[in-house]
Amino acid sequence: MTSRSFTRIAVAGIIAAAGLAFAAGPAAAHPKPPKPPVTVPVRLISINDFHGNLEPPTGSGGAIVNESGVSVPAGGAAYVATHLKSLVNDHSTVVAAGDLIGASPLISAAYHDEPTVELLGKLGLKVSSVGNHEFDEGITELKRIQNGGCHPVDGCSPAGKWRGAKYEYLGANVLSENSGRYALPPVAVKKINGVKVGFIGLVTRTTPTIVTASGIAGLAFDEEVASGNRAAALLKRAGVRAIVALVHEGDSVAPNQSPDACPVTPGAGTRIAQGLSADVDLVVMGHSHQAYICKTVDPAGTDRVYTQGSSFGRVLTTIDFNVDKKTGEVVRSSVAADNHVVTRDVAADPEITQFVQTWKDRVATVANKAVGSIGADLTRAAGPSGETTLGDVIADGQLEATKTGGNAEIALMNPGGVRADLTYAQSGSEGNGVVTYGEAFTVQPFNNLMQVVTLTGAKLDALLEQQWQSGGATVRILQPSASLTYTMNLSQPIGSRVSDIKINGTPVTDTQSIRVAANNFLVGGGDGFSVFKEGTDLWSGPLDIDAFVAYLGAHSPVAPPALNRITVAG
Repeated sequence: MTSRSFTRIAVAGIIAAAGLAFAAGPAAAHPKPPKPPVTVPVRLISINDFHGNLEPPTGSGGAIVNESGVSVPAGGAAYVATHLKSLVNDHSTVVAAGDLIGASPLISAAYHDEPTVELLGKLGLKVSSVGNHEFDEGITELKRIQNGGCHPVDGCSPAGKWRGAKYEYLGANVLSENSGRYALPPVAVKKINGVKVGFIGLVTRTTPTIVTASGIAGLAFDEEVASGNRAAALLKRAGVRAIVALVHEGDSVAPNQSPDACPVTPGAGTRIAQGLSADVDLVVMGHSHQAYICKTVDPAGTDRVYTQGSSFGRVLTTIDFNVDKKTGEVVRSSVAADNHVVTRDVAADPEITQFVQTWKDRVATVANKAVGSIGADLTRAAGPSGETTLGDVIADGQLEATKTGGNAEIALMNPGGVRADLTYAQSGSEGNGVVTYGEAFTVQPFNNLMQVVTLTGAKLDALLEQQWQSGGATVRILQPSASLTYTMNLSQPIGSRVSDIKINGTPVTDTQSIRVAANNFLVGGGDGFSVFKEGTDLWSGPLDIDAFVAYLGAHSPVAPPALNRITVAG
């Protein structure tokens, strides 16, 4: 199926519209008012960006501001289960908006996220859009997760042969690059409280720039609004009038706001929520890890609600609405959404507690192994230049791991790939700065391959200028190894902000060749750093997590480096 032509959807029956003519007669003295439509209630309970967080997440990712403006601990599968049970009723179903797996803690990632997918089935999830992280291991692996079977390399997990997900993944804008056909089902129809509700799955069109090249090989990602509108037309042709878009894209928000507020900075999420056809009744979003309940108007001028529920299982969103039994349409004025914080002041669900403990026990031997130590906190808190202590340490480890064999001279790490802090008080079982493999893996969970390419000095300069994207709206400061220093001047126009590049104190010339190390996500042009793809003499080395672990072991206790590799002019 191409994106412009659709296969037929079988429809059980076609109801022909019939016009009725009435004979003229005297007007009734007291005409009866029209009967109100007979409606039935429907509740959706949504989750997004769970990222395999079976255990309660820690650090800043384990807290959220509640409706009273107070930051509270939140998340953890056993607490999600307890809260979910209090929200489920006889006319509800559970849905999701992607990134349920991928970038996961070791307890799930060690088994290719099968534990997380099993958990979500236990919680009653029925349908989800794909997120960009569902493609971390490629479309073939995603289909194995959907349909079942043991991993082709690692074999079966301790639980035995994988039986597949109990929920459906949808991707209406994910196409086969060669044929143009849908690579995944675009839509699904669920009967809830006796009425049909159609679901459309959409993932951010930026997926090719934020997933490693091997993960999206053979796929194309179409623009979300046009793809969603084609999918809505499919559902309408099948007689479905109540339509929900599950969209893995979202907006940023002003910090420290109630999860029920709408403090969004309009971006890709708002663009989609406003642009989808009027056939779409409401939009459930993800990707930006924010919590909000917002309202906009659709192209027909009717109010439409769009929501997002944070990340890591910290929020469950309920969306209640009525459906006209005769027409199958959502009564838009009845739509009401609420973000529920998954607090930990309730009893943890015992069944899910045991489920998580089982997987924790299975991975414990690997997770609890000490790999090194830190002398103080290593965090993602950025200095004036955008450098972070943890990012710099990771880059130093990547350089050390790629010197031999790859002849690397500098290393660069993308900040979005650093997923958690290493804090001295939390590291090790006694908070003594000892770092376990599980903690290191939480920081670097992608299993990216370290690679080295040759760039000229001019191309290195061009690469560093790409840290400011979309006219400066997006800033991604690459974390440099200690061998690389330079100056940035933010008062200069984009494209002319980097100067005085040096390697080990020696100025770089435009024509010299430089061996640059980075993970394969960056080398493939990820995060918009397309200059990397112009590199030559590609060399591949160890996994990024192995480079990080080796560096921790060789340099313990690792001290926070000074944030002086990038100088801010002026």
